Amino acid sequence: MDQPSGRSFMQVLCEKYSPENFPYRRGPGMGVHVPATPQGSPMKDRLNLPSVLVLNSCGITCAGDENEIAAFCAHVSELDLSDNKLEDWHEVSKIVSNVPHLEFLNLSSNPLSLSVLERRCAGSFAGVRKLVLNNSKASWETVHTILQELPDLEELFLCLNDYETVSCSPVCCQSLKLLHITDNNLQDWTEIRKLGIMFPSLDTLILANNNLTTIEESEDSLARLFPNLRSINLHKSAGLHCWEDIDKLNSFPKLEEVKLLGIPLLQSYTTEERRKLLIARLPSIVKLNGSIVADGEREDSERFFIRYYMEFPEEEVPFRYHELVTKYGKLEPLANVDLRPQSSVKVEIHFQDKVEEMSIRLDQTVAELKKQLKTVVQLSTSNMLLFHLDQEAPFGPEEMKYSSRALHSYGIRDGDKIYVEPRMK
Repeated sequence: MDQPSGRSFMQVLCEKYSPENFPYRRGPGMGVHVPATPQGSPMKDRLNLPSVLVLNSCGITCAGDENEIAAFCAHVSELDLSDNKLEDWHEVSKIVSNVPHLEFLNLSSNPLSLSVLERRCAGSFAGVRKLVLNNSKASWETVHTILQELPDLEELFLCLNDYETVSCSPVCCQSLKLLHITDNNLQDWTEIRKLGIMFPSLDTLILANNNLTTIEESEDSLARLFPNLRSINLHKSAGLHCWEDIDKLNSFPKLEEVKLLGIPLLQSYTTEERRKLLIARLPSIVKLNGSIVADGEREDSERFFIRYYMEFPEEEVPFRYHELVTKYGKLEPLANVDLRPQSSVKVEIHFQDKVEEMSIRLDQTVAELKKQLKTVVQLSTSNMLLFHLDQEAPFGPEEMKYSSRALHSYGIRDGDKIYVEPRMK
C-alpha cells in the first residue's frame, strides 16, 4: 500500500526535535529524555524528546516509519497534532499505537471526517484519557466508536463541529467526567438530555456558545439525568429567556459551579443586580461565573432578593422569595440615601461690615472663586485673601492659600463662612 503524500509524523518529529532545534538539557524537571533506538537505526542518539510533543500546524498527513515512532515515543504521554492535514484514521492509528503511554491526544482541526474510524483502529486509542476533536467535524458515529474503545476516557472536547443534534451511543460511557461541546448549534433541550444518558458520571458540562432554549424537563428527571454534575457552563445560551430555566439548575443534586454570562434574560439588569439575583436563586452554588460566593455575599444577595421583590404583585413573586422570607423575616426597605458628593453649597461671604449669602460650586478652584467674588468685594484677585470657617471646627478660620486647590477639598458645607480680607502691602 502506497504511503499518502505529504509530510510524515516521523519526518516532522526529526526536524523539530533535532539537536540543532531542540538541544539536550540536563537537570531535574527538564522533562527531556533520549530513548534507546534499534540497532542500526539512522536516527540513533539524534533526538532529544520531551514527554509532551507539540507538532501542531506542521502539515502532517501520515505516520511514517512505525518502528522509528515506537523507538522514540515509548515515554511520550501527551501529543498535540492539531491543525495538521491528517484525514485518514488509519494513519492516526499507526502513530498512536506506537505511543504506548499516551494519555492526552489533540486532533483538532484535522479533516478526519473524510474517513471512517473502524473499531480496530480506535482500539489503538485505548489508554487515552483526554481526547480533543475540536473542529474535526467528527461524526457521532466516530464518537460512538471511540467511546466503545476508550474505557478510561475522562475528558472529551467536541467544539466547533457543527452539531445540531446529538446521536445517542448504544453504550454508556461511565468514565467520562468532562465534556466540552461549545460553539455548536444545540438548541433543543432534548438533545442535551441525550448527553446525560450517554455520560451518567459527568462532572463538568461546558455548553457555552450554543443556542440552547428553555430547559424542558421535570425536576426529578433532571436529577436522574445528571446525578453527578458539579459544574455547568451556559455562557451565551441565546434562547434562555425566563427565570424558571435558571431555577431548574437547582434540580442537579451536586451542582456547585455555574457560568451564565451573555444570557438574554440577564441583559436588562445591572452587573450587581445580575449577580445577586443569581446567587439568591441558586442556594447550593459556591462559585458563580468563576468567582467564589462567600457566606457574607450570599446573605447580602438573599436579603437583596427579598427587598427586590417585596413590591411586586403576588402573582409575579417567585417561590424563592417566600423561602427567604421564612429564613430572614420580612425586611424593611433600605433608606434611599444619596451618597453623591454635593456639587454646590450656600455660604456666607464676610467682607468688612458686609455679609452676603452666595451659592458656590465646589468643583471650582480657589482662583476661580476669587474671580466670582471680585464684583462682591471690589478687590482684585491678586489683592484678595480668603479664609474658610467651618461652623463646627474648633480651630478657627483656615486660609485658602493655594490657588489651584479645589473647593471641595476644604470640606465646605452649607452654612459655612468665607472671610475676605485685602492683602497687606
